[in-house]
Amino acid sequence: MALGEMDGAESEPEEGQNQELGVITTRSILESFTESQEVRGLIGNLKGVFGDLVTREMTMEKFIGIMDKYQEQPHLLDHHLEWMMNSLLDIVRDNGSPPPLAHLAFKFLYIITKVRGYKLFLPLFPHEVGDLQPVLDMLVDQNPKDSETWETRYMLLLWLSMICLIPFDLARFDGNIISEEGHARMPTMDRILKIAKCYLVVSDKARDAAAVLVSKFIVRPDVRQKRMADFLDWTLSMLSKSSFQTMEGTVVMNGMLQALAQLFKHGKREDCLPYAATVLECLDNCKLSQSNQMVLRKLGMKLVQRLGLTFVKPKVAKWRYQRGCRSLAANLQAQGSVVQNQIITVPANEADDEEEYDIPAEIENVVEQLLVGLKDKDTIVRWSAAKGIGRISGRLPKELADDVIGSLLDCFSFQETDNAWHGGCLALAELGRRGLLLPSRISDVVPVILKALTYDEKRGACSVGSNVRDAACYVCWAFARAYDPAELIPFINQISSALVIAAIFDRDVNCRRAASGTFPHGIEILTAADYFAVGNRVNCYLTISVYIAGFPEYTQPMIDHLVNMKINHWDSVIRELSTKALHNLTPRAPEYMANVVLPRLLPLSVGTDLHTRHGAILACAEITHALCKLAEENNRSITYYFNEKSLEGLKQIHQEALFLLCRGLGGELMRPAVCTLIEKLSLSKMPFREDPIIGGWQWLINDSLRSLSLVSSAARQHIKESAVSALAALCNEYYINEKGEADPALQDELVTQYVSELRNTEEMIRCGFSRALGALPRFLLKGRLQQVLEGLKKVTLISPADVSFAESRRDALIAIAKVCQTVGVKGEGSEEEYVCKDNITQIYATLFTAVTDYTTDSRGDVGGWVREAAMTSLMEVTLLLVQNEAELINANICKQIMCWLAQQSAEKIDKFRAHAGSVFLTLLHFDHPPVPHIPHREELERIFPRSEKETLNWNAASEAFPRITQLLGLPTYQYYVLLGLSVSVGGLTETTVRKQSGFPVWLENAFTC
Repeated sequence: MALGEMDGAESEPEEGQNQELGVITTRSILESFTESQEVRGLIGNLKGVFGDLVTREMTMEKFIGIMDKYQEQPHLLDHHLEWMMNSLLDIVRDNGSPPPLAHLAFKFLYIITKVRGYKLFLPLFPHEVGDLQPVLDMLVDQNPKDSETWETRYMLLLWLSMICLIPFDLARFDGNIISEEGHARMPTMDRILKIAKCYLVVSDKARDAAAVLVSKFIVRPDVRQKRMADFLDWTLSMLSKSSFQTMEGTVVMNGMLQALAQLFKHGKREDCLPYAATVLECLDNCKLSQSNQMVLRKLGMKLVQRLGLTFVKPKVAKWRYQRGCRSLAANLQAQGSVVQNQIITVPANEADDEEEYDIPAEIENVVEQLLVGLKDKDTIVRWSAAKGIGRISGRLPKELADDVIGSLLDCFSFQETDNAWHGGCLALAELGRRGLLLPSRISDVVPVILKALTYDEKRGACSVGSNVRDAACYVCWAFARAYDPAELIPFINQISSALVIAAIFDRDVNCRRAASGTFPHGIEILTAADYFAVGNRVNCYLTISVYIAGFPEYTQPMIDHLVNMKINHWDSVIRELSTKALHNLTPRAPEYMANVVLPRLLPLSVGTDLHTRHGAILACAEITHALCKLAEENNRSITYYFNEKSLEGLKQIHQEALFLLCRGLGGELMRPAVCTLIEKLSLSKMPFREDPIIGGWQWLINDSLRSLSLVSSAARQHIKESAVSALAALCNEYYINEKGEADPALQDELVTQYVSELRNTEEMIRCGFSRALGALPRFLLKGRLQQVLEGLKKVTLISPADVSFAESRRDALIAIAKVCQTVGVKGEGSEEEYVCKDNITQIYATLFTAVTDYTTDSRGDVGGWVREAAMTSLMEVTLLLVQNEAELINANICKQIMCWLAQQSAEKIDKFRAHAGSVFLTLLHFDHPPVPHIPHREELERIFPRSEKETLNWNAASEAFPRITQLLGLPTYQYYVLLGLSVSVGGLTETTVRKQSGFPVWLENAFTC
């Protein structure tokens, strides 16, 4: 949990897309090694396949595929390891096996070892006396530089490391060391040592096995007496002569450090102690902390802690904290008071009677290096250092261990980097898990952990700190298991609130999942905020938070966290989600929101920090809207929760924004924020009618629409949508009189101004005011419908001056559909007020013209945006007519709609083809009531059954084109489908062309008949 190097630089794809359920649910579903017979067959056939390269590779890939399935559940192989190893070693031991077959057997052994791990695999190697000489001979025959057979050398070294544990003096194997030729043979002990030294300096995996061999071999009593000192001299000499600045030096140092670390791990303390100080001095001189090789720094840290454990006696600290009864069965049987009394405490006199012994001076150096290692830039090094701190502190006297903890707490300074915070958290968790962090220190540690749970530091365009928050959750997990609940009672509310907040409001999914642990009301909360539920950030902010806020102890901390930490977050997505969460949380604490939170936010909304200002404005908007809705639901005055100062502060936000907020990056953030404020205040029905502020709001909306060309393309759409939404809300609340009508002068000014802007030479201005006209309410369009439709129609037409204005044509088409939906349908009505028989032909003509837009420029097929919008508008207008006055749709119009859609369904671009197909099937299968006059309806329903409406994948050419080509048999659609297919065949996409391979064959058959 705490080891993930998720330093915030990642950008988490959220908004409901980051479920990861597919990954999770496919894991941990195996129950046994079901392929054992298949593996027996593969191993049994090795003698027959090793000679053929293709067959050998296929067998190897098949075996790897089987074994890889058990990477996450390797224990399922345990009952089968012995027979697999024996079968493969029988091949190796067979004198008749050629070298390629033996190498293949060792490759299979290595694959098994990789899955299960060498430590469990090692004891299964045969280790009889008779195995020693053959294994040595096979190792001597190996070429250390052969890159194709490294698995053989790796497995032979592991095998030898097991054989060398035989309880006989190796001198007995030498016999007469004078050979028949009169030459002295090398003693077995020296042969093994030579092999180990040879493979400690290679760059492949055999180096790791050689280190294991050294740790088993050197600690033998006979070897220790004769060769240990010499071997250590050799390793220290190699370390001193090597430099991590070169590749060769790095390889050598890696082997030496591995050997030393393994040796000091497995060797007896009394055997290693005489050499520990010398090794530590040599290690200091290597200055590994300056190396950019993470593996060397990790091995150095591992060796340092092993040396530290060698310096101090192996004893269990009597002063450590011991939680009493840890048996679940005993806890369930015992009463709470009885269990409480079972907590083991150390009497004062026992601490005084603790055996006194001198702590070597080198321990200070070791602890210092470990504390520095906690700040390393790589997680694996910090983790090794944290484990070292825990292990060594358990052997120190109480006072010295407390000094270590004091030094450790210095890592949690805001002058330190996120690496130091992360390493410090890992070390605290280790100390707590081992009972080395006494209850007296909890009061010092808890404030630090609470800060770590919210640690987030911006760097450039991202932040660091997710690994710190993850590790802080690990600390809480360790404390919950290490301490009796009574010890944590004073801090439980703080810790649980911080964990709940991290579980639902943290930006990173791994931190939310790490924090979703145990709290007060744990079962209820975990039911709602389980591992999968917290995987969706939007769900956490907007749904789970509301449920958890129903528990009173969490309501205010959650709100305070959002206000203090999240509305000023560097990520705009988090800021916006936080303000929506505040909206949803307002009913849980309306008085607190109105009297404390809102007065705190108003000054921030006109402050100097851009992110804080942006978040505060959105928060004011959302909270105000929520309070007004709550007042309305309870039949109270809209201003029930607001005093005069709050109302004035809300109006002041816009006035400050006019001068500070509308240019550059600030404008890209603040324009949509202030537009959202206008929208929410309008929806809240604030008593600002006839107030001059309304004119200011209208000016800001118009200015935002005129300024679209001045902002980046990424922010343009958001600003446009925010301004249009604000305009709709503003008009509906403040521009309508008691009779439900608009002031004629205001209506004339607004509509005339917006229609005139449609002729602007700037494309983005046309886009903005097109969408604005589409958002106007019915009372403002009344008597002006033809003027608006005519203006929008002109925007959709292509002229030499604006041929590339595809986006404005798209937005105008969207606006036409919105206007039609707003004014409604009345067949015999006035064309100035309704969609009627007098203007329906004009509307459809505009939409049909847009379907033929195939404009291209440097951006590609930009006409596709227009065609897509035209198809959507055709569907919306048609369904509007069908549901109100279907007789306005004549057979010719319906034919044109379906034929144009059929043509677009043969489109070569997947996105547009899928959209056309979706619209086509929607109209075909609509039955409330059915769309009239659809040509060949029965044949279409046979080709496109209703049951496949949702499942047919139009994005896949292999699914779409076989259906589309069937329309060639229907005379009405034949020409249009041919036209669409012809365009697609001429496209550049090989898949599109290939999937239409049946199209010419069908044509030949059709015309032959």
